[in-house]
Amino acid sequence: MPLRTILQLGDPRLLEVALPVEDPSSPEVAALVRDLADTLAHWRSTTGYGRGIAAPQLGVRQRVIFLQLPGGEPWPLVNPEITERSPDKIVVWDACLSFLSIFMQVERHREIAIRWLDLAGNRHELRAGDDRSLSELLQHEVDHLDGVLAVDRITDIKTLCTREEFEKRYRAASPYAIASAMIER
Repeated sequence: MPLRTILQLGDPRLLEVALPVEDPSSPEVAALVRDLADTLAHWRSTTGYGRGIAAPQLGVRQRVIFLQLPGGEPWPLVNPEITERSPDKIVVWDACLSFLSIFMQVERHREIAIRWLDLAGNRHELRAGDDRSLSELLQHEVDHLDGVLAVDRITDIKTLCTREEFEKRYRAASPYAIASAMIER
């Protein structure tokens, strides 16, 4: 599948709410997932960033996300829905392929419960926490489906920094350091 262009901050399509997928097993959804996987792989190999991507970032208004965690299997989620959020919250560094030149700190729930469909239409549920930063990653990607960007969740404008400053000062203590180590192998 061809590499797709990722919409960038300022494109109003990033602020639209995505529509539910009616048939997760359709050829169109399978093609979209391949495009998401290929686009994410390209960005990860060229920048060292990228653990997940959402269909709206490609200009596709469907509730589909694709995750590729370091050392993990490809993971498409269709119609993901967060069903529980812990009262405990954490502050984490966040960035996005739609604005990879800036980083900021955002507040996320420490743990969530999420349900989704796979590409065969089977329902799955999972509780996610701090392990592999899965909770914050899922929240970031589901936010994309709801037209919410990380910049909408910034905790303090003073945490906003360029990618260059993030790399110098903060990357080693972030989940992005794990992705970088996997790429260097």
